[in-house]
Amino acid sequence: MSLSHQWIEKVWYEGAWSGLILLPLSWIYRLILAIRSALYQSGAFRTYKAPAPVIIVGNITAGGTGKTPTVLWLVQQLAARGYNPGIVSRGYGGSKSGTSMRVDADSDPAVVGDEPVLLARRAQVPLAVDADRVRAATMLVDDGVDVIVADDGLQHRRLERDYEICVVDGTRGLGNRRLLPAGPLRESPRRLDQVDRVLVNGGVGDTAAYRFDLVASEACRLDGSLARPLDGFRNKTVHAVAAIGNPQRFFDTLREHGIQVIEHAFPDHQPIARSALKFGDGFDVFMTEKDAVKLGRSPGENYWYVPVNFEMEPVRAAAVLDHIVVRLQQARESHG
Repeated sequence: MSLSHQWIEKVWYEGAWSGLILLPLSWIYRLILAIRSALYQSGAFRTYKAPAPVIIVGNITAGGTGKTPTVLWLVQQLAARGYNPGIVSRGYGGSKSGTSMRVDADSDPAVVGDEPVLLARRAQVPLAVDADRVRAATMLVDDGVDVIVADDGLQHRRLERDYEICVVDGTRGLGNRRLLPAGPLRESPRRLDQVDRVLVNGGVGDTAAYRFDLVASEACRLDGSLARPLDGFRNKTVHAVAAIGNPQRFFDTLREHGIQVIEHAFPDHQPIARSALKFGDGFDVFMTEKDAVKLGRSPGENYWYVPVNFEMEPVRAAAVLDHIVVRLQQARESHG
């Protein structure tokens, strides 16, 4: 992790006073948000209603909170209830996110982004990337999708939505509660009162009504040849590599299984060269599933990725899904 990234982390989540020099930039950002909101409210900026109901899964903080596993869980649950869901994504980090592109398991993450490829491999539903989410949503409806789940996009007001989910990191919360760049917030904390459901990702002693956890139980070789329970690596030392919004969560997950971790944190979405994973000491190298997508099926028996799954207490999960389904039914009626 670079020194600048470490400094930002201390400012945002540890309250380092040196971050006060960024406050004037946060005031400018706040002004831009206010002007943008006024332009939408006045009709100067138009919004567009997709031909199918839209569910937004996003957050109000920079960095990862668990949106992608939440999207995966949601589309799986909707499919089990008889819907034909599809996913739209900006395709962050991809070179072609300015045009509509369908994504499948074999798409190049350098072109369409790492998270869309991960979702395409695991969700197995239609998926399109485009910075213009309205255009991507229309493409999916043409493909037969009857409900659209937007991966991120809480701040993308141009696409009208029928349901909003905000995912919050239960460990880091909202940090110092300041707007970018003096803090991690993309929007004011008041935005949480406006969404339909707030889901909280973990957290020690968290009593949130809609808490969920990201559960890891196995490690899979990058070449696809083997999967082993994480507990089978107990007391072993590994190199842990993570280019995600909150790398510490990944490192802590491995330690919960008794694994000795040598940490290697990179900025979110940063490409990792294969040469950077050659540590020369014979220890296994563990990484997140998102990072594994970028590397492809690399040869070698000591390279592993760790998939995570969304888990919520069943009664609460049913309540969330029932609430969504009611809204979808209302949206279908309004769509005619």
